[in-house]
Amino acid sequence: MISISTRSLGARFALVALLFSSSVFCLWKSHWLRRRRRLSTLSFASPNPKPNLTAKIFFASQTGTSESLARRLAARLSAHGLAANLVDPRHYEPEDLPKETFVLFVVSSWEDGKPPPNAAFLAQWLAESAADFRVGSLILSSCQFAVFGVGSRSYGSTFNAAARDFARWMKELGAAEMMPLWDGDVDGGEVDREFDLWSEGIMKLMKGEMSLGDVAERDEVDVLEEDVEYDDEEEDVEGAEDDVVDLEDIAGKAPSRKMKAELVNGNGVIKEMVTPIIRNNLEKQGYKIIGSHSGVKICRWTKAQLRGRGGCYKHSFYGIESHRCMEATPSLACANKCVFCWRHHTNPVGKEWRWKMDDPLVIVDAAIDQHTKMIKQMKGVPGVKEQQFLEGLSPRHCALSLVGEPIMYPEINRLIEELHRRHISTFLVTNAQFPDRIKMLKPITQLYVSVDAATKESLKAVDRPLFGDFWERFVDSLKALHDKQQRTVYRLTLVKGWNAEEVDAYANLLGLGEPDFIEIKGVTYCGS
Repeated sequence: MISISTRSLGARFALVALLFSSSVFCLWKSHWLRRRRRLSTLSFASPNPKPNLTAKIFFASQTGTSESLARRLAARLSAHGLAANLVDPRHYEPEDLPKETFVLFVVSSWEDGKPPPNAAFLAQWLAESAADFRVGSLILSSCQFAVFGVGSRSYGSTFNAAARDFARWMKELGAAEMMPLWDGDVDGGEVDREFDLWSEGIMKLMKGEMSLGDVAERDEVDVLEEDVEYDDEEEDVEGAEDDVVDLEDIAGKAPSRKMKAELVNGNGVIKEMVTPIIRNNLEKQGYKIIGSHSGVKICRWTKAQLRGRGGCYKHSFYGIESHRCMEATPSLACANKCVFCWRHHTNPVGKEWRWKMDDPLVIVDAAIDQHTKMIKQMKGVPGVKEQQFLEGLSPRHCALSLVGEPIMYPEINRLIEELHRRHISTFLVTNAQFPDRIKMLKPITQLYVSVDAATKESLKAVDRPLFGDFWERFVDSLKALHDKQQRTVYRLTLVKGWNAEEVDAYANLLGLGEPDFIEIKGVTYCGS
């Protein structure tokens, strides 16, 4: 107890100073005691993960594929007697992260290399914590982690940017990196094999069969390949999903510099566009894959008109008989990843042709053959009209708008000539990213350009293009359409809240291409 007279002014100042210093000391002591208690409870990461750990598997994805991959990993760990919990970051409290001991991230990159919306809050917490000196660099020192980044190398500097950020933030907060960041690239193929390699490394670390030092560098983990066992039964473990895989989130091993050089000079084996996993997922949706890069699929309107129930808008607008229409593409690849894509983003992406190329005559023959086989499967279906059925066996129109960017195919002119030689009319749709290809395209029955937005900002948000100069390419494509001496169309796909409010801007774009027709389409939400 201290007694001070407060009658004099000096004594009053002394009292204030004493109270202030006492408060500062109490605050410092309280902070020191809390920090000491917290440090005393931390179990610093050991060089080798201990068996019987429970892994928390976080998935960051907009379309659900990272969740599918995470479930696949959880099922595989469970099949090997290892515990794992699946976590949606949207429903996770980041303040609980310091309590975790074993964390796995399956992370895709969304717009501009940012994490998908379901992981945005977790990413924000990690970023702010890593930048806040008050948090310190030991808060996650009891945690071990690994990150599997998946995306497309075609996006350049933003390729797997979100995954890199997650790995960096975790390390800055004191977490021990079990395995180096694993870059999965959709353009590289070998998706299942690459994911299995990563999963195998995770299992070895969890079992204590391999130490952190054994996988210090990404290039050294190829030794795991010898030990990988591909067990199809693991995919059937209860809880694993068999969902359609979004290529934005599919991981794949990127080509090495040597392989890229071989692809350029022709001394190596040129890879095919359609990898086994791409083929599998497109076939699930009813596509018939032709060769290594083409496809055909029967349209619902074709089935409807076979049963006398009316055709699509092309029948009403242009007289195209839907039961005699073949929907196909010579290129499953595209340079965009549109938010409204109804193909589930299962087609490849790319900015140039770098795959094995099939002969156009072979493509046309196979497309007609596959199409007629699908028509024959309609025989005996209730309501199918005999006359329409017989006419449907001889297609007279080809809609080159199935999926991807048909104009990317280097032999597109020869393919169109072959269709015309067989008296098959052609409607071709391009996504307005290849103006030079539009200029060299020979006349077709009707040429479409997709006008998915009217401003640079909205086009970037809606189409999520691979090209950095996407807007210049878009404008040049519309100008190239203006110079085509044939029937042309602007096709607008309007999505409420995304691109449907820019009426004046759309009007300004009409002067660039001066199309003969304008088609306006809406988007129907189908729950995926």
